[in-house]
Amino acid sequence: MSNQSTGSTPEQSDHISTWSLIKPYWVSEQRRMAWCLLVAIILMDLLMVGIDARLNIWNRDFYNALEGRDVHAFPRLMLMFAALAFGYVIIAVYNRNLRQMLGFRWRQWLTAHYLHEWLDDHTFYRIGRDRLADNPDQRIAADLEAFANTTLSLTLDLLSTMVTLIWFSIVLWTTAGALTFLLRGTPVDIPGYMFWAALAYAITGSLVTNKVGHPLVSINYQLQRVEADFRFGLIRIRENAEAIAFQDGMGAEEANANTLFERIRNNWWRFMKYTRRYSFVVNVYGQVADIFPLVVASPRFFTGAISFGTLMQIADAFGSVSESLSWFINSYDTLARWRATVNRLREFRRVMGRPHIKEALAPATEHGGINLHYVDENRLAVQNLTLALPDGEILANVRDIVILPGSRWLVRGPSGSGKTTLLRAIAGLWPFGTGSIDAPIDARLMFVPQQAYLPNDTLKAALTYPAPANTFSDGDCREALDACRLERYLDRLHESCPWSQNLSPGEQQRIAAARLLLHQPDYVFLDEATSALDAANEAYLYRLLCERLPNAAIVSVAHREALLSIDQETLDIASPLGRAVA
Repeated sequence: MSNQSTGSTPEQSDHISTWSLIKPYWVSEQRRMAWCLLVAIILMDLLMVGIDARLNIWNRDFYNALEGRDVHAFPRLMLMFAALAFGYVIIAVYNRNLRQMLGFRWRQWLTAHYLHEWLDDHTFYRIGRDRLADNPDQRIAADLEAFANTTLSLTLDLLSTMVTLIWFSIVLWTTAGALTFLLRGTPVDIPGYMFWAALAYAITGSLVTNKVGHPLVSINYQLQRVEADFRFGLIRIRENAEAIAFQDGMGAEEANANTLFERIRNNWWRFMKYTRRYSFVVNVYGQVADIFPLVVASPRFFTGAISFGTLMQIADAFGSVSESLSWFINSYDTLARWRATVNRLREFRRVMGRPHIKEALAPATEHGGINLHYVDENRLAVQNLTLALPDGEILANVRDIVILPGSRWLVRGPSGSGKTTLLRAIAGLWPFGTGSIDAPIDARLMFVPQQAYLPNDTLKAALTYPAPANTFSDGDCREALDACRLERYLDRLHESCPWSQNLSPGEQQRIAAARLLLHQPDYVFLDEATSALDAANEAYLYRLLCERLPNAAIVSVAHREALLSIDQETLDIASPLGRAVA
């Protein structure tokens, strides 16, 4: 099985539509609950529109009662208003609650699937290695939340707006009547003139708003990016606090953080500039909308064609129609942020769908690249292997080797010659170059880097990683710690803390060795995994691993000659030009 055999083509993965981001959840295994919640929310929205429609009629009756000083009708109308308002409040509260529930369920489903796709098949590694997308953590944590909730809100609000528009357009058309005037002595009738006035008003406002606010889409995209870059920089300072403190690097880090924040500042000034223009248009539009329907409808009121209550009903209906037609204007800022979020997710979805694209196009893969095959043989073979950089420059030529169970290998070479890259190729993480690697299909391979990864969890979870903590008993874990000379931590197995900061580099490397004793892999690859230890402890750990893993093949990348007495085979790697390559 080749590591190049899967992956989308550029044409397939480049075409990521907004609908392709929305659709999966609604046809997933959770679709029944999702559609039930959606239908319930829509019914509640329709009920609220119905109450608004009834309040519009109440509005006419109330103002007519005031105009006619109808004392008897007043209490009845107030009781009716209380009932309608109470019903509206109850429905609105539960409507919002169901919207939040559905939005979170959608986000939860998206997060689980994006996390799986990001972490599956080393996709997260390829994206970082090839710099295909910035801040994937923000896209999963923040963009998915914004996408689910904003998409749901915009869609439901648009649906409610359309129903409101249809109903109140009918009210406005029938209640306001026709406008009649003389044009050059000829009477002209404009039926439903208030509706046409509302339509013209909203279209004008929408065109102006789009013209003024269009740049906000790209500005919001950049704003999300620079904010994420700044947060990531601060996280890096926290994670490397001791190293920065030792090197007295506070000034450099402060300068770097200020540089990152300067990008936020520059983008924020652009955001403020266009937001100011957008806010000006929206506020002018809103203020004029309050008086515009009264001005347009007043001629018929002054002629006695309509009552004061009808005038207020027309004004209320005009406001609902105008508000519905102005959905684009009122939602423009949200739409701009939503569009920026969609663009970031489309880009992220695209690079996750094409993790092998750059590998397929790398100059070094003209002859098929490095092919990793899984074979039904108990051996690991490297044949005709040439390691290259992503730009095609040859890094190293590796002689053919066969690594058998129980064998011991030492990989040597100057820094930068490709020793670690060889291990990456064996792990399937480095496709740049030519040749083939045959790995046993059922064997357990473990790679131990110079600095082992320790999750922020209990010490037992860090020790058993990547297996769950309950995979091994406390007794087995204590025995492994004791064997690796970590006696002081025997009683701290269930203590949680940032172990990567609390343990010294040498202790972290001994934790990695204890991890090997627990997992008992068939092939062990040590990439300078004892470099932080003194010679005596290093030799002790190597002897311990050889004794406890007698049937495992152990391949060590190291510079110290002391390991020659332990390792049986030696593989020398050097740059073709006899120089180290960065």
